[in-house]
Amino acid sequence: MAVRDRKQRSAKSFVAKCELSPRRPLARARPSASLPQRVTGATKPAPKPAQHATTTVITASSEHTWKQISDELKSAVGPSLFDVWLAPLKLTRLDGNQLTLEAPAASRAWVTDRFGQILKSSAQSIIGADAEVHVSAAGQDPRQSVASTESHFAAEAGSELNPKYCFEQFVIGNGNRFAHGAALAVAENPGTAYNPLFICGPPGVGKTHLLHSIADYARRHGNGVRVHLTGAEAFANEFISSLRGGDINAFKARHRNADLVLVDDVQFLMAKAKTEEEFFHTFNSLRESGAQIVLTCDRPPRDLNKLEERLRDRFDSGLVADISAPDLATRVAVLNARAQLDQIEIEDDAVVELIATRVERNLRALEGALIRVVAYASLSGRNINTALAEEVLDGLFPQKPHEPKSVKLSVEEIRAVVGEHYEVSVTELCSSSRVASVLWPRQVAMYLARDHSGASLATIAASFGGRNHTTALSACKRVEQRISEDAEQANQLRQLGDQLFKTSANTRGDRS
Repeated sequence: MAVRDRKQRSAKSFVAKCELSPRRPLARARPSASLPQRVTGATKPAPKPAQHATTTVITASSEHTWKQISDELKSAVGPSLFDVWLAPLKLTRLDGNQLTLEAPAASRAWVTDRFGQILKSSAQSIIGADAEVHVSAAGQDPRQSVASTESHFAAEAGSELNPKYCFEQFVIGNGNRFAHGAALAVAENPGTAYNPLFICGPPGVGKTHLLHSIADYARRHGNGVRVHLTGAEAFANEFISSLRGGDINAFKARHRNADLVLVDDVQFLMAKAKTEEEFFHTFNSLRESGAQIVLTCDRPPRDLNKLEERLRDRFDSGLVADISAPDLATRVAVLNARAQLDQIEIEDDAVVELIATRVERNLRALEGALIRVVAYASLSGRNINTALAEEVLDGLFPQKPHEPKSVKLSVEEIRAVVGEHYEVSVTELCSSSRVASVLWPRQVAMYLARDHSGASLATIAASFGGRNHTTALSACKRVEQRISEDAEQANQLRQLGDQLFKTSANTRGDRS
């Protein structure tokens, strides 16, 4: 009984952890007592700073803006993660495009590392493309706060690298062996081998992991190599902001003065003519200076149809290394590695195989399933076994996924059913509104249309107010991430999928 009480008391600590540390044999899943700490540099430990009074500049308008951003965040990460990590954030200042937040001291590093980009993109959607987010620890001078992930990383390479994303933690399998070898070769000899290196594959297969691994290796072994890591969407937003602010020279200096440049998700450059033009010149400038370029994308260069041919040719001029979806053996290896690092002793080896068999989509969903099983065991005081895993996974991933239906639904049918389910009009779904009560149903409708309509992402996006392909792709990614972490939402979407076909069958029956 004492063991169970101890487990329940520390359950919240374990759920908050969700990170990995060296293994030791345990009879049951045992939570760690502290959050992971990030190493941000080789500076000597300083005496504990004196408490600073936070200057609070809050107006009713500021509070309203922060409420809108909070709604956007909740929609992006789901209610469970939002309540644990983002709800405690406190607005301390909103000055033009500068948003300053305060986080509990124990969790500030984790919040900026895990949610830095989401915080910035959510703020930009409400405030504007030039919005900047700063997060300080409670009791810290806000002037010492760290800005959003990619801008801070550019200033001090390595400080915002995900500690999990290194070569040592990358699980090699048949689908990623070639890409891993190419990435390691580039990390060891930047600018001399495979330039550019173009890593492509579907979401959640390890592209970003390899990108961060290269940066991590260069930071530790590069002897002063200047590293610049960013995302294509961040590049585009910053470019637009620099044009409006008249500081394009500073923008060019920031993105061109590096020895190793890594850009994630270059598919987001498509259909942005001015941004493509700037990236083309940035690419050429980097190549001429001998810098190593590494790019990731969800498809090979030849399939970037809406990208200028000259840019596709540049991407294709080096080495293209694709990563395929992980096979069963790789998924089992990934789960075993996480269990080993997370101090988890799983009593029945069949549990790992059960999770790996049930979750085929990608590694992100796979890790999410493991975390959920372990958290459920910790919270309920039960051992991790197949019975418990079945109970948890049934709420996330059906034992027998629905076979593809022979009848395809129209985007219009899906849009109508989803709108009725969430009590949102079709007009609102097709509007530019980004209110959470409209944004999430719109993303769900796009996700279901992708799976059940047979229409292309471009066609689906156009059916929601003339949006573009990348918007639909981003919506599908958001939904996939959320249902991998939120069993209730996953169950709702399965029921909604069934409802779609019942409604369609009834409609077709009435017509006949």
